[in-house]
Amino acid sequence: MDTPDEERPAARGRMLNRSTLPYLRLLAVALFLGVLFATFELSGWRDHFSRQFLHDQFLEHRLNGVLIFVVLFSLGNLVQIPGWIFLAAAVLALGRSWGGGVTYLAANISCAVTFLSIRLVGGDALRQLKNRPARRLLEQLDGHPIRSVLCLRILFQTAPALNYALAMSGVGFRQYMLGTLLGMPLPIAVYCLFFDFLARLLHLG
Repeated sequence: MDTPDEERPAARGRMLNRSTLPYLRLLAVALFLGVLFATFELSGWRDHFSRQFLHDQFLEHRLNGVLIFVVLFSLGNLVQIPGWIFLAAAVLALGRSWGGGVTYLAANISCAVTFLSIRLVGGDALRQLKNRPARRLLEQLDGHPIRSVLCLRILFQTAPALNYALAMSGVGFRQYMLGTLLGMPLPIAVYCLFFDFLARLLHLG
């Protein structure tokens, strides 16, 4: 049955909206991150994301220092602050075991915050793209979501770009967090050993 002439523009409009929606969501994510980054730069908050500042917070007040550490880690992950800065500060202030434990807690909370924030703004924009390579990657993610996230965490840890991509891939939050919880211990342990060795070598602490 042919579509009436007056319905064809509406149908084309709906198709256009569906095809442009993921790009609009990607643009919204870019604007969100840009505004957040500019706010941090202009407000002077970036000064709080130094290894020395985080180290001092732990030494001055342990409990509040942990809370500040978790909050800054979560915010820092959104504005491209490297995770090793937080881990180095924790290891130097608290030692290898406690520093690694606190960083593991903060890293997982940070990944959850980034996922929920980006998913809220960008939805599953990557899944809606008409891109063949992207679809192949998403098929692998769909087939083994927890294992895929686990492997990506071992390779890239809390890399913000990875968090953004996973948030917009359509993967479920439960699978995302299980893969993150299981994948983070190994790289954190390796970095803890490295920073502890470096601290002893250079007499830091």
